Amino acid sequence: MIDAKGYAAQTSETPLAPWSFERRELGPHDVQFDITYCGVCHSDLHQIRDEWGGGIFPMVPGHEIVGKVVAVGEHVTKFKVGDLAGTGCMVDSCRQCDSCQQGLEQYCTNGNTLTYNSLEQDGRTPTYGGYSNTIVVNEDFVLHLSDQLDLAATAPLLCAGITTYSPLKHWKVGKGHKLAVLGLGGLGHMGVKFGVALGAEVTVLSTSPRKEADARKLGAHHFIVTSDAAQMEAAGATFDFILDTVSAEHDYNQYLALLKVDGVHICVGAPPTPSALLAFSLIPGRKSIAGSTIGGIKETQEMLDFCAEHNITSDIELIDIKDIETSYERMLKGDVRYRFVIDMATL
Repeated sequence: MIDAKGYAAQTSETPLAPWSFERRELGPHDVQFDITYCGVCHSDLHQIRDEWGGGIFPMVPGHEIVGKVVAVGEHVTKFKVGDLAGTGCMVDSCRQCDSCQQGLEQYCTNGNTLTYNSLEQDGRTPTYGGYSNTIVVNEDFVLHLSDQLDLAATAPLLCAGITTYSPLKHWKVGKGHKLAVLGLGGLGHMGVKFGVALGAEVTVLSTSPRKEADARKLGAHHFIVTSDAAQMEAAGATFDFILDTVSAEHDYNQYLALLKVDGVHICVGAPPTPSALLAFSLIPGRKSIAGSTIGGIKETQEMLDFCAEHNITSDIELIDIKDIETSYERMLKGDVRYRFVIDMATL
């Protein structure tokens, strides 16, 4: 086994603290890379507090992982020692179901293996994430990173990036489309960058007028304060797509009114409670409300290559791992522009 160290929650009620554990030995198709940086996702906090249930403890969070390859298995063909490498939200899947066969491992019908708080395909071995110094992953779930981009700012692309890129590509958002991005946080700021790079006319919808300057700096063409009834009324039937990144409770009906005929409201945020959806918010304009998660491995690599081509990374704040609990508190208050990333050299 490979000795590893990281930060773990021993129970759902204890804070993250240093913990030593073991990674599996390098298999013939495995890649081991030492972790340089790991992004902090809001879901990390949900998971360590077991707010979504089914938590496996001790739990080492983190699924926006980047670093450098230090060892490869004897049959590995995609990586060599010294390569930059990354791993996102998945480390395996059944590989046999229709979804996996189509490169949609994120929708594996037999259950994919998440990077942490999950079980390997053997159904017994827990996975541990990127708040740690090293990781071993099958080469099919390891991603190539560009050395032309800031490595720390690349880390959040592996969750926040692909979560927003995937639906924009699926619905073929681009030139000639009017895209609204609802919420300007870790996901929303990436949605703006991708929407602009894909050629769409991008508007940010936000409750906070103070975010307008940031939105325009990120490339947004327009900004609407959603609490301003006059602005919202003027924007009625305006957009082809709304990319909804908000994970707090909000009224979908209010935003569906902003869509054109055949418009699509795409949910990538996950509010904690059910929402009332009126049929007449959809029927008059043949509108749709849909959901999307991360992309498959092929699409995630495509996204990373797109980012390298267009010089796109996340806007980050680099932190010491010893400050993780304080960072969670700030994240809950929205006090981050726009993603925390842990410098694992501080472990």
